Amino acid sequence: MAKQAKTLNEQELRKVLDYISTRKHAARNRALLMTTFLSGMRVGEVASLRFNDVVDGEGNVRNEIRLTPAMTKGQFARVVFVNERLRKELDKYIRFYCPVDKTMKFFFSQKKDSDGFNANTLTQHFHFLYKRAGIDGASSHSGRRSFITNLASKGVSVRVLMSLAGHRSISTTQAYIDINDNMLRSAVELA
Repeated sequence: MAKQAKTLNEQELRKVLDYISTRKHAARNRALLMTTFLSGMRVGEVASLRFNDVVDGEGNVRNEIRLTPAMTKGQFARVVFVNERLRKELDKYIRFYCPVDKTMKFFFSQKKDSDGFNANTLTQHFHFLYKRAGIDGASSHSGRRSFITNLASKGVSVRVLMSLAGHRSISTTQAYIDINDNMLRSAVELA
């Protein structure tokens, strides 16, 4: 079995955010990172987002992001729910970046004449972001795994997690959950 992406704890997430804050494109990179951690979206889904997928006609971040089959790994449409914490992160980003053409990619890349990131370039971007922040074992999938693990540790049922992740099988979702000591302590306290 392939090695799974590292799930990050709060201190590691803070370390990456601190690193991002000192670098070029900090607003974009913070929004990218937090989108994976707070929505559980796959890197390809994040890369496929257009500005008007995330922001409505009045300039407000949507409560729900509708992913079309073409945007998802399994070719199944799904809804990504935007929580308050993610909405605040995205609000900060759109104050910095608001293209005239609302069909432009939501997350721009620095390449001239580029249509933003694609799944491969965004995967590489996350790889170097984590590496330079000093987080070993983290990858573009770390935010997604951390999202699922964090919700599982709060008692969210695996069926709900499966739906949020866009999985077709509970066993796939279960493989994403990284059991940790805090989860085990909480479980025995229920006895």
